[in-house]
Amino acid sequence: MRSSEGPSLRDLAVQVLSSVERGYDLLAPRFDRTPYRTSDRLLDATAEALRAYGPFGDGLDVCCGTGAGMRVLKPLCRGRIAGVDFSAGMLDEAREAYPDAELVRADVRALPFVGEFDLAVSFGAFGHFLPAERPTFFAGVHRALRPGGLFAFPVAAPPRVTSRWYWRLAGFDALMRLRNAVWRPPFVMYYRTFPLEAVRADLAAVGFGVATVALEDYGRREDGSPRCRLVLARRA
Repeated sequence: MRSSEGPSLRDLAVQVLSSVERGYDLLAPRFDRTPYRTSDRLLDATAEALRAYGPFGDGLDVCCGTGAGMRVLKPLCRGRIAGVDFSAGMLDEAREAYPDAELVRADVRALPFVGEFDLAVSFGAFGHFLPAERPTFFAGVHRALRPGGLFAFPVAAPPRVTSRWYWRLAGFDALMRLRNAVWRPPFVMYYRTFPLEAVRADLAAVGFGVATVALEDYGRREDGSPRCRLVLARRA
């Protein structure tokens, strides 16, 4: 989970005992050297899949962190590129990597945009939202898009119950629930609270038309099913 240039175990312990915002402020300078950053392989597969739906005008990276999603937006969008996150530390890192982007500090559950973007993307942040918060979050993205605008994000296939990864993720979520039951402030980060069918229903409930496509560049599992799907939520 770590590299020699990434955060130490002590750094990670301090992060997880902080609030989500404070934790990411602390981790920001080393975040891109952790496995938590979305891989370039997944970013490139997403960008390739979105080419068929573009080009786009203005693009927004929701929960942008250090700006990994800008790698997707820049070749697809002809207009302005913006990112929004609530961690000042993460935005500082994004500003260094993408000095031409418009970066806004805000809680994405109350996005400060109305009808300004043609494409919105998000990567690796949905574990920070409890299921009850998803409708508010999705409604904010819906408002931020122009009519016909697209909200796109990847969702990985869940690991099988018989796999090692299933039990690792289940164990992590159980530990986080225990931590949040006995320690304040809470640190919301769960791996198994974003099932595709529930997400589709929440998106449709706020007015999106929802489709999915397989991310073929990300490969398929042994049974032929895609390892990852791209959710395409379009504002009518």
